[in-house]
Amino acid sequence: MSKFWDYIHDDSGGRVLRLEGPIDSDSFWGDEITPQDFRDELYAEDGDLTLWINSPGGNVFAAAEIYTMIRDYPHNVTVRIASIAASAASVIAMAGNTVQMSPTALLMIHDPSTIAFGNAKDMEKAIATLNEVKESIINAYAAKTGLSRNRISKLMSDETWINAKKAVELGFADEILFDEKKSEPDKTEEPEEPEKPDQKGGDDEGDEKKETEKKPFKLDTGDALWEYSTRVMGQTILGKITASAAPEGTEQTDGSKADDAQKPSEEGLTAPTVTVPDMPVIGMDGKTADGAMPYEILKQQLAFLR
Repeated sequence: MSKFWDYIHDDSGGRVLRLEGPIDSDSFWGDEITPQDFRDELYAEDGDLTLWINSPGGNVFAAAEIYTMIRDYPHNVTVRIASIAASAASVIAMAGNTVQMSPTALLMIHDPSTIAFGNAKDMEKAIATLNEVKESIINAYAAKTGLSRNRISKLMSDETWINAKKAVELGFADEILFDEKKSEPDKTEEPEEPEKPDQKGGDDEGDEKKETEKKPFKLDTGDALWEYSTRVMGQTILGKITASAAPEGTEQTDGSKADDAQKPSEEGLTAPTVTVPDMPVIGMDGKTADGAMPYEILKQQLAFLR
């Protein structure tokens, strides 16, 4: 008669046990995993244990007893799911100190089921029992995963099949077997250079330094550089207005030309020449030097604008 267990020893001296087949309280076909047989083999020797599981599940009460044995075992137990740990077998898997899954393995959780016979009270009793059994299973899943009871209950009601990657994400497993992650960066890849600060923006310290080094704005006009000046701009605009308003053939006096002539700028550049009309001076009595009244002054200005 074949048995479900297969004790061997690994290189480190630890024991390896394979559980393959259905889980039940008693053995009818000779290959069931029973709590009594498991207990005898579990305490036959001492030391750490690696437990391989490949089982479709079975009796929830038998699985609960085996789960408790593993949790009570005084040495480290590493559970490895080779192919499938479904239903009651998934409960046993939660007892390991470390749970590992093959990349191709699956874990399945669902609501417990039973067969009931009798009257309405018997049916109600069966329903109440199933609800309590479900809560006891949730206890094992919650202790391992840290998920909320409501979420676990929903996963069970939906009969959820979980692959290795998802099992690790949800907390049902700790590691994926044969997942060889690179511990060192690939030497062929060049390390990324640190980002340089923006030449325009810079950091706060650089901005403060640039602020202290600011120079007057200069307008680049080819070989000539004009420093910004509201006086020069104003004279340029006034010159254009008076040039367009002055009557043809009118010549300025030497004195006005002398007043309007601009001196060279500090850099040796000549500013635009501006023509400014003679403006009469009004005295304290409201008359000009030649005795004319403001009306006469207005007439002269109107004639000038023509």
